[in-house]
Amino acid sequence: MDHHSVIDFASHLHFTLLAITAADSAVLIFLAVILFSISFLVAGSEVAFFSLTYKDINMLKTKQQPAFKRIVTLLEEPKILLGSMLIANSFVNIGIIIISNILMDGILEAFQLAAWINFLIKVFSVTFLLLLFGEVLPKVWATHHKVWFASTASLIIEIFNSVFYRFSKRLVGLSNGIERKFSPHNSSMLDNSQLDYAIDLLPENEATMEEKQILKGIRKFSDTNVKQIMRTRLDVSGIDHSSSFEDVIKKVEELHYSRLPVYNNNLDEMKGMLHTKDLLPHVNASKVENYDWHNLMRPTYFVHEQKLIEDLLQEFRNRRIHFAVVVDEFGGTSGIVTLEDIMEEIIGDIQDEFDDEESANKKIDDYTYIFEGKTMINDVCKIIGLPGDTFERVRGDSDSLAGLVLEIAGEFPQVEEEVVSGDFTFIPLAINKNRIDNVKVVIRQSIATL
Repeated sequence: MDHHSVIDFASHLHFTLLAITAADSAVLIFLAVILFSISFLVAGSEVAFFSLTYKDINMLKTKQQPAFKRIVTLLEEPKILLGSMLIANSFVNIGIIIISNILMDGILEAFQLAAWINFLIKVFSVTFLLLLFGEVLPKVWATHHKVWFASTASLIIEIFNSVFYRFSKRLVGLSNGIERKFSPHNSSMLDNSQLDYAIDLLPENEATMEEKQILKGIRKFSDTNVKQIMRTRLDVSGIDHSSSFEDVIKKVEELHYSRLPVYNNNLDEMKGMLHTKDLLPHVNASKVENYDWHNLMRPTYFVHEQKLIEDLLQEFRNRRIHFAVVVDEFGGTSGIVTLEDIMEEIIGDIQDEFDDEESANKKIDDYTYIFEGKTMINDVCKIIGLPGDTFERVRGDSDSLAGLVLEIAGEFPQVEEEVVSGDFTFIPLAINKNRIDNVKVVIRQSIATL
């Protein structure tokens, strides 16, 4: 009896150990699948996120889906994001190696192979799986479906970025410090200001001043969006939908525009666009009867303010139109943009017989300038000769000089009130209906002479 009891006990213990081992193996296999899936997403995201073009990012900014918003937010700090991805992928791969080693120990033990053969089998097997599911497949897939892949993986990437943010930020800072220390003057990348400077260095016999401006316009053309060149809402003149034909004729004669938007009550309710040449056959109709001019309206073409002007130019060509209404993220009218506005970004201002030849933008001396409030901040920097990112830290969401003054002041300033920011003093010279029309910019002499 005692002998059989011992055998029964040993058999029961062996069965129990096998059951535990099977359960542990199932858990380990499940963890391995999870880790491989995470490695797949993280590795593919390295390609998906950083292959998104400026055009793709602008498109994502117009979307309301949380995944697209996460992508835009994460890419605001690309170096830290990449560091977090690499750190996360390293930890995940370490976990895969450990779990795979435990699982393969149990499998290979039954074959009674030499230790070095077991080691080679483990190395080749794990390396193959990591390369296949952690490098090749995800990166090939992400290359062909970058927006879809980035949006699918955005949540888990955001989690890893939050977990490893501080660690990644320190590593990026250390990397930048080493780069500045050992290669301060050997960078092969030229930023925009350096390209503009290189264009300015061209001798006069190779490029005139006008040609240099065109080259600069071409350089920045692909990175410029509609909001930067549009005519703002306050500068838009249109025709009320309820106007009589006689009033329409008077409005056209007064404004001298070839195309006018037609609105109902306000500019947020656009009804169409009126081309003045369509009115010519019916000009005398107002003397006989009140002609119904509404039949002459053409459909309005709407574009988002973040749309790149490079794409808009192509759409203007394909649709054979010259005029579009610009809308913001809430669907309200921000302004209008024309083919002339786009072309002026390359060849400079186009003056016609109805344009004012004198601009309100003036240079008083090397330290003092006067600008229209609606002048874009980038144009102000270009005229003064400052880097384009001079006011980047204080501009907030403003694009015009007037918006910059309001952003710095924190409230609506009075006429002749000095608004100081660093080495610059902004003085509003004319204010009309809560709108800053003209601003004097005074630069500290030590900055102007650099």
